[in-house]
Amino acid sequence: MTALADDVGSEEDLYEDFRSSNHRYGHPGGGGEQLAINELISDGSVVYAEALWDHVTMDDQELGFKAGDVIEVMDATNKEWWWGRILDSEGWFPASFVRLRVNQDEPMEDYPLKVEGGKEDDSSSGTHRFGMGQTTKDQMRTNVINEIISTERDYIKHLKDICEGYIKQCRKRADMFTEEQLKTIFGNIEDIYRCQKKFVKALEKKFNKDHPHLSEVGSCFLEYQTEFQIYSEYCNNHPNACMELSRLTKVNKYVYFFEACRLLQKMIDISLDGFLLTPVQKICKYPLQLAELLKYTNPQHRDFKDVEAALNAMKNVAQLINERKRRLENIDKIAQWQSSIEDWEGEDVLVRSSELIYSGELTKISHPQAKSQQRMFFLFDHQLVCCKKDLLRRDILYYKSRINMDDMEIVDVEDGKDKDFNLSVKNAFKLHCQDTEEVHLFCAKKPEQKQRWLKAFENERRQVQLDQETGFSITEVQKKQAMLNASKQHHTGKPKAVTRPYYDFLMRQKHPTLPTTLPQQQVFMLAEPKRKPSNFWQNISRLTPFRK
Repeated sequence: MTALADDVGSEEDLYEDFRSSNHRYGHPGGGGEQLAINELISDGSVVYAEALWDHVTMDDQELGFKAGDVIEVMDATNKEWWWGRILDSEGWFPASFVRLRVNQDEPMEDYPLKVEGGKEDDSSSGTHRFGMGQTTKDQMRTNVINEIISTERDYIKHLKDICEGYIKQCRKRADMFTEEQLKTIFGNIEDIYRCQKKFVKALEKKFNKDHPHLSEVGSCFLEYQTEFQIYSEYCNNHPNACMELSRLTKVNKYVYFFEACRLLQKMIDISLDGFLLTPVQKICKYPLQLAELLKYTNPQHRDFKDVEAALNAMKNVAQLINERKRRLENIDKIAQWQSSIEDWEGEDVLVRSSELIYSGELTKISHPQAKSQQRMFFLFDHQLVCCKKDLLRRDILYYKSRINMDDMEIVDVEDGKDKDFNLSVKNAFKLHCQDTEEVHLFCAKKPEQKQRWLKAFENERRQVQLDQETGFSITEVQKKQAMLNASKQHHTGKPKAVTRPYYDFLMRQKHPTLPTTLPQQQVFMLAEPKRKPSNFWQNISRLTPFRK
């Protein structure tokens, strides 16, 4: 790697030297696997793959599916886009959105059967004998165990290549990369590498080489379920990584440098952004692998309960990551909301908050004259923002004040005369600060509105506590970027066009024969296709018309 320490222009020469010397490195499961798939298809065999994520598309030539769906692969000639079929629908789909099914020889009609109470719908499926007294079900379990172990070993090699082939070399080039840039591009992948090395050792200790189907690996996943939460930080940062890479690779010297790193490390022929997608894919695969393992694990097996618990645990990890991703998507919406408010004062709402809990109209009564004011209130985690509607343009809001919810106690007020304000009130509640004796009195129009607000305050405290327990936070870079995007949109006076630089960069097409319209879906929708939709915009748009 001494060549990489030379002048900046040397990366191009180094890259061309490797090209002219035909240094093309193979990799198990890379091009060879793709060739094998096509050979199977051409021989008339049926090849199935499982969807890792939802693939939502508005293009007639693309195949839409949900996470967990089984797709028949009909053409895998191209390494990025495959042609497949689900029932009567056919179309292109991104190869990185799926994993090949482990037990290809299993009849398709048996595959969707659900495990209920640890028993398959077809109890006869485990009675067939295979080899030396081993049942078909045992052999299927062996196949899944072998896949878990082998893919884990490949993954460790992959992480090592990224850390040693890219990060180590990038750190030698302080003239090209700052530490902040490297943190943006690679996230916490070094932490993931250290965690996975320990995890694969634990798996190998549980692996029964003589009788793989007897291996008890469920406990390993349970032991590391907390550690796997570090993937949340990586997945949240991944869009930033791709955008930073997109910016850098517009300059040739970075293109040549990254390619030289790949060739010298003898890595497979994909770009750095493709390598960096792997941890995102990996955390999605665990629930699918464990679901398949549970399917072929008899209830009497010593590993059954652990595998069942591990499946639920890994689903929860994926769900937590997905929820954090949703929260990060919300910060752009919050920034856009703030940019629509006139006369904003003080710090940005994103400095302390990342979730809109509830919003609505209330009558606020303040000391000392007990003056009542009709205001719009927006309850975020940590703060309640008060705005005033324009008298003529009711779709315009003016910033008036905010209340720090961390210092407030919620007091339910009975209908009747309130002795603190010496007023008769109805559907009222108070916010009381014990430290400063500050008191705010609010009245809703209807009893049910008051109850919704009281429930919202409970939810706000619960959200704050959950964020503290799980360590959720938004980086300063993410906050600044969200506010910058909102500011640009606000100044143009028109809605920002829906662009996906992250997605376009990640899934850009290199082959003109493929569909020209990219899927309308961000690249990772983790593990759980069904999740409760965010009510952020419903709350905002229902209660506050925004300026166009």
